[in-house]
Amino acid sequence: MEATQVTPQSTAPEQSRLATGPSRGTMLVLNILALAAMLVAAYMALIQAPPATNIAPEIAPAQRIIYFHVPSAWISMVAFGVTFFASILYLWRSNVKWDIWARSSAEIGIVFTVAAIVSGSIWAKPAWNTWWTWDPRLTTYTIVLLLFIAYFMLRGAIDEPGRRARMAAVYGIFAFLSVPLTFMSIRWWNTIHPVILDPGADFGLGPGMTTAFVFGNIAFTILYIDLLANRIKLDWASERVEALRERLL
Repeated sequence: MEATQVTPQSTAPEQSRLATGPSRGTMLVLNILALAAMLVAAYMALIQAPPATNIAPEIAPAQRIIYFHVPSAWISMVAFGVTFFASILYLWRSNVKWDIWARSSAEIGIVFTVAAIVSGSIWAKPAWNTWWTWDPRLTTYTIVLLLFIAYFMLRGAIDEPGRRARMAAVYGIFAFLSVPLTFMSIRWWNTIHPVILDPGADFGLGPGMTTAFVFGNIAFTILYIDLLANRIKLDWASERVEALRERLL
């Protein structure tokens, strides 16, 4: 298995710690923190934040989805960034730990990308009278999704663990290049998406709404960390089971 090939058997404390993933105590704290943060974020987005006043009243309720749409898009890019750096570390260190980080984060990134696309479509229908348009941001973001779906197709096509991890790492590095392209697309081309970091771009956020928006991004970041920790722990358990199975056989 991958774990026995790229990570030599060792009794070193560090290797032993890595082989079990996050501790139960750490996981419990992260799970509770993520749940609490998401509940507060949902309350702030749906109840506490005032309705938008600088957009048409008939679409003001749909504007609240922005509190979930933007954080989902943000976390998808963070997740693919983690895959990028973990892939580099795997090629450098040949440690299965980084392959686990890379594939776990890529998997979560795909989930958040789909969430961002779906939530964006829900907003687009009342705001622009269409579920989808081949806007530069939407087009490049779709390319990001397809590239990282292909990342897992590549992994599934290679049987030998070491070669699979190396090929996936190289592919993951190059696939990530589509992420900064997507980020910059609204600055390079005419697009219906506003530039969030520009002073004049508020996504319809009025007084009292920014706090919910910022907290939503923080809550989604905490959720990502929690999901990543859980996924890594699950993958380490899988690696250990497969290693034990091979020894028995």
